[in-house]
Amino acid sequence: MPGRPPVATEPLPIAVDPAMRRPLGDIAAGAEQFTQARVERIIRVVVAIGCAVLGTQAFLNALGSQQEDPAAHVPLMIAAFVPLAVMIAACFAGVGVRTAAGILAVIFPIVLVCWTLVTEGRVATAEGAPWLWYLLNVGTSAAVLAFGLALQVVWGLLIPTLYTIARITQLGAAASQSQIVDVVRDGAFAAILAAVVIVLGRLLRSVAVGIDRARSDAVASYAAAASANAAETERVAVAALMHDSVLAALIAAERAATEREQALAAAMAREALTRLANADQDSGEGPDAPVSAAAVGAALRSVVADLDERVSVALDIAETAPVVPGRVARALVLAATQGVTNAIDHADGRGLQVGLRADSARVRVQILDRGPGFDPTAIAEDRLGIRGSIVARMAAVGGRGRVRTTAAGTVVTLDWEHPR
Repeated sequence: MPGRPPVATEPLPIAVDPAMRRPLGDIAAGAEQFTQARVERIIRVVVAIGCAVLGTQAFLNALGSQQEDPAAHVPLMIAAFVPLAVMIAACFAGVGVRTAAGILAVIFPIVLVCWTLVTEGRVATAEGAPWLWYLLNVGTSAAVLAFGLALQVVWGLLIPTLYTIARITQLGAAASQSQIVDVVRDGAFAAILAAVVIVLGRLLRSVAVGIDRARSDAVASYAAAASANAAETERVAVAALMHDSVLAALIAAERAATEREQALAAAMAREALTRLANADQDSGEGPDAPVSAAAVGAALRSVVADLDERVSVALDIAETAPVVPGRVARALVLAATQGVTNAIDHADGRGLQVGLRADSARVRVQILDRGPGFDPTAIAEDRLGIRGSIVARMAAVGGRGRVRTTAAGTVVTLDWEHPR
């Protein structure tokens, strides 16, 4: 077309974002035990602080205790407090917690049994609660860190029971009814506290497992949806590419009457094949460098002239019209190309008019023909000329594509508003 500025045409790279192709396992990795790991750290720290407080109180009472045989007093303290100190250190460090807690949980009942043997008959020298009483729930807490639920329950009953037996044995036959009641009450209190510790640990872990399961399911669902969306996006993109390039090349080949038109049709066919071959190499709609409205109009004139030299493009570009992103410009031109192709193919180009209007608010492209129109509900699901190449392409860049058709003709309107 005389006076038409030369506009370079490039193959449109269309592909799915590679990030959308991540395997579901990679996306969901780390979600399955995230909360469980955090809850376990919280339990370890809380147990370590509680055991440190109770251990300090028990140690201070043990220093002045005269309830045990003097020869056995220091070995008992070593057997009780060394594993406790190791477990507290392991809890704060987060290393070897289960092993250290398991050792303490096994040793503590043995210490209780040995304490029973070395305190028998020495109740006269006893003042207040024995120092081991402060460590009863320390032993239960160690079981919570080291064992499963069944052994936790066993330890929660075993340790208070051993303590009660040890105290009654220590008191001997001279024990009064009130003393026995106090001992049983202390044992029951320790058992209740053990149950609380076990239930809290179980509850926190169950909640953590539920949260992690829900998170994992949500991530897996999102990944599956993203994968399905990526596949659908690629299908639409390839279908749109087929319509944009292949169909246009076929129409040009069918209408080629002169050598120039035949050469143009061959060039369009080569471009279509190149774009199909490179469809999965890049993503997006090309570079996003700003493009002036005049350049969009020039590109639109170029592609319309390639399809039908008899069709002119009316341009109405205000001086205040700002530039548009490159991907938006390409989307407008490609969607308009599909609209023109449809008009030529289905309406034989009767009354075909193309116009572009740009101002400070928006860019609008309209394609109008005087063909017989069509029934949108009769379009097969696999035909994506309108859905993919026009409506979906404009929606992908934040614009809007509309197709209105009557028996008097069809109007395709492409709008993209400038951000406010």
